[in-house]
Amino acid sequence: MDPGREAGSVCPGQDPAPCERKGERTRRRILAAARRKFAEVGYERATIRAIATEADVDKSSVIQYFGSKQDLFREAVRWQIPHDQLTTSDPGHTVENRLRGMLGTWAADPDSPMAVLLRTSMTSDEAAELLRRHLTAEVTDHIAGTIDAPDARLRAALFSSIMMGIAAQRFLLHMPDLADADVEDIVRIATPLLRSLVAPET
Repeated sequence: MDPGREAGSVCPGQDPAPCERKGERTRRRILAAARRKFAEVGYERATIRAIATEADVDKSSVIQYFGSKQDLFREAVRWQIPHDQLTTSDPGHTVENRLRGMLGTWAADPDSPMAVLLRTSMTSDEAAELLRRHLTAEVTDHIAGTIDAPDARLRAALFSSIMMGIAAQRFLLHMPDLADADVEDIVRIATPLLRSLVAPET
């Protein structure tokens, strides 16, 4: 296998588009394999060789695309909340959107970037630090900017901790009452609490 060609370089005498598409497919396959392997054995025990085997590529291809295990991990667990799509003029509706998104997609899929990062953060200092930075930038900073109160950052941090606590207990620890609960029941009960944090004056 030629890692340079897999990375999307131009194929001599051919239309470059198929090579670029092949390179992107290979890149996605490596990321998917990395998420599965990190979720299965954790950050420390996962190796580039094992991830390459899982992705059915050469170890050199993984290095060509991502450089190091640390860089591969950061790319594999990167996630972004679609704040614009979730936000409405009604704070309660916005909270519901966030809860349903987390419970139905972001954390529910065991191989999703959020779920893998949350799981590996339990056993790896590297992953825990990455999760702290990501939650601060992606959740706390954003939510705090929408709260009109002097303690906006604390409120946003509490909002984030409750959301992550629900995700961890439902999908990682499988706490019986929460793991077995209907999504709509969780949304119905948790929404007023979360809404009181982000919209204290309404």
